[in-house]
Amino acid sequence: MKETSLAVHSCEPRRRRMEKDEAGVRLGFNAYLKFYELTQGSARLKTYDDFCESPYYRAFVKFGRYCVDIRAVNPARFVEWVLKQNKKIDHWCKDTVYTEYLTDYLRVENVNDALARAMEFGIDWSEKHGHPAEDCLRYGNSNAMVYAVTAGRISPWIIYNSESGQKFLAELDATQVAMVWPYIDADFWMRKFKDYPADQEYARDILTKAGW
Repeated sequence: MKETSLAVHSCEPRRRRMEKDEAGVRLGFNAYLKFYELTQGSARLKTYDDFCESPYYRAFVKFGRYCVDIRAVNPARFVEWVLKQNKKIDHWCKDTVYTEYLTDYLRVENVNDALARAMEFGIDWSEKHGHPAEDCLRYGNSNAMVYAVTAGRISPWIIYNSESGQKFLAELDATQVAMVWPYIDADFWMRKFKDYPADQEYARDILTKAGW
């Protein structure tokens, strides 16, 4: 082994330990622990040093950084989903896999989580554009709002249960409707609201009082 190669090899464990507090690495480590918990029955004895020495370190860290880069919705649930779906680890960072997860997750998440994420999105939009947060769907750029729906920032809980959400949906063109439809499938959500009327009424009340 060349001297330079030896130096790189010996520095790699040190570099990995220095990365411990990076957000993507923390998510990767948590994914590693969840992998052992779900596939081996326990992650109790696994440490960060074990993670650093794992041949899968790079793959898990790549996944963690991907989650940070795309601002993944509920990364912990994303990890559980890819594991339970038996997705190959080298496919975890594919956008098609994340989209499949997200459309599944949005259908089952707690209404409070959906509302909280929309409120946070509205605040971010307000700070950037100088308009009230609750007006993001009313006056925000339609393409930007479509993207917010496809990124999971704006849930069907908000689209179908707020005045501004209904206005936004009514004003979309055919191309935009096609883009958001997999995330807001009306047939599914009308059945969902019928099955959970109290949650729907709760969402409507919160959104109305917030001015959405």
